[in-house]
Amino acid sequence: MTATITEARPALAGRDAYRDELTRIAGEDPRVLCLEADLGGKNHPFQRAHPDRFFNLGIAEGAMVDMAAGLAVGGYLPFLSTFAPFAALRAAESLKLTLGYLNAGVTVVAPYAGVSGAWFGTTHHCLEDLAVLRSVPGVAIAAPYGEAEMRAVVRAAARSGKPHYIRTGRNAAYTSLPGQDGELPLVAWDSAGATADAPCLVSVGEEGTRLALEAREREPGLAHAHLVYLDHDHLARSAAELAGRHSRFVVVEEHRREGGVAEALALLMPRCEVVGVNAGHAWPAEGGDHHEVMARLGFDLPAVLSAASRLRAP
Repeated sequence: MTATITEARPALAGRDAYRDELTRIAGEDPRVLCLEADLGGKNHPFQRAHPDRFFNLGIAEGAMVDMAAGLAVGGYLPFLSTFAPFAALRAAESLKLTLGYLNAGVTVVAPYAGVSGAWFGTTHHCLEDLAVLRSVPGVAIAAPYGEAEMRAVVRAAARSGKPHYIRTGRNAAYTSLPGQDGELPLVAWDSAGATADAPCLVSVGEEGTRLALEAREREPGLAHAHLVYLDHDHLARSAAELAGRHSRFVVVEEHRREGGVAEALALLMPRCEVVGVNAGHAWPAEGGDHHEVMARLGFDLPAVLSAASRLRAP
């Protein structure tokens, strides 16, 4: 099935693109189920189209994951969604057993990742989910940028029937890089850079990719590679492609320093120089605008440009 994105309307935010695409897929595959933790409200498109396959579990995230495990074993394709901190942290044991130990074909879609839920306060921040999920073998981890990528990732998860964790933000709506509405490449090269010696930005997720694209506008000579899949198996193959083109990398990700993609790529590319622009070690103590909270954590455009400048050849 091919997703069609009409130019006449604005792009959908990641969580809305997920709901719309899953509703379409369910129209063709009766095995597809949608489980939510009371996020969709009365106008959830899947609930309207397929009410007998929609389950609102409320704030019982661990039970929702456990229920999805049983449904997957029974031959269904359950997709479940809740805030990233409640999926990756509150329900961590259930995720480990369901996605890892049982290798059940459950897809977890986690909006409000990073500090995108900044207005809700510190309990709704999630800067640790990649570290948690990357430690569970066999889980495909994706952080799509824009509507087309989200649709492609959801379709791929439905086709594979394998465990997936899909990370997205709150309401930000971005246009995916060109060519990201079909089979997603391992590494999406936005720019090869002015020279082979140019520092290469490696963007992860919505805000990491936004910042990398803004940095490239300021510094057109920078290279930029965008990654959608972030689990170990995908990163190991991505690392080989990255290291074959460049030797110095700035990984831009809305995540903690520990357990993130920069740390993983540094281990996978020991002969390359890898630095990270991320949320560091601080604990966000205040709510507010998403970008303002990121800036207070040191995750902003000046930080990306500064890191790239430090990596330039003397």
